[in-house]
This record gives sequence, C-alpha cells and structure tokens, in this order.
Amino acid sequence: MRTKARASGARAGADARRAAIREILARRPVTSQDELRRELAARGIAAAQATLSRDLGLLGVARAPAPTGPRYRVATDDATMPIAPVRGLVDAVLTNGVMVVVRTKAGAASTVARAIDDARVAGALGTLAGDDTIFIAPAAGRGAPGLARELKRLLGV
Repeated sequence: MRTKARASGARAGADARRAAIREILARRPVTSQDELRRELAARGIAAAQATLSRDLGLLGVARAPAPTGPRYRVATDDATMPIAPVRGLVDAVLTNGVMVVVRTKAGAASTVARAIDDARVAGALGTLAGDDTIFIAPAAGRGAPGLARELKRLLGV
C-alpha cells in the first residue's frame, strides 16, 4: 500500500511539473533546458536535466525557429506550427515548374528552411538555403506548382 501511495504522489508531482512547464513556455520564450530548470526552481520545483528532457518529449515540446532565435514550443495539432514564427521573414515564393524558390529577408534563409523542414511540408523533398534564397526540391508526384501554392499559403505570401 505504501508503494502505491508513493507512486501516486510521484505522478502528481510529475503532472504539476509538466503543467508548470506548459505555463512557462506559454508565457515567455525559453531557449534552453537550463533556463527552463531555473524557471521551475524559482517556483519551488526541482528537476534534473534528464527529467526535463523526458518531460519535454512527453509534452511534445521542440525547439522551433523564431525571428529572435530558436526557442522551446509546445507542439499543437497544427502541423504548420514551426512555420508561423518565420512568416514575416519571407518575401516571395516562386517556381519554374520544376523547383520552388523562396526569397527571404537577408540572412533569414536558413531559419526559414529549417522551419519548412521541421514542419514536414507535404511534397517538399528537401531544402537548400543560402543567405536570402531557398531552393526546395518537390517530391515525385507532388509537382513544383502545387508545392509553391502550399508554401505560399503556409508562409502567408
């Protein structure tokens, strides 16, 4: 009986810790596990790095690109979540019928390409980024025009 009570208490502690993680990530940008651990400690919640890694995985938290640098975000049902923060960095989406080209603000191409890769945009086989230009190879069967239309929709251009 004592073991069952301890397990129940540990589960309640884990649930409270995960709820605190969700709240912290919703309220402010967090860029590292150490920063998150300090935020939890300020609330009186102690957590080891391994525990935080496990919690972040269970919560579906991942580092996502943002205009000010990568930060942790709780995954949502929206598959475009990694793309939302980079929409303002995109100037144009173009196609020649074979390949898709995304034009970005200077220096933003790698961040936008990473967001497209992380979002696993259907039909995007892979990205190659320069300083302000991204080349995207469409997967067989998708076609560049359809992929360009989807990227325009996702990127808001």
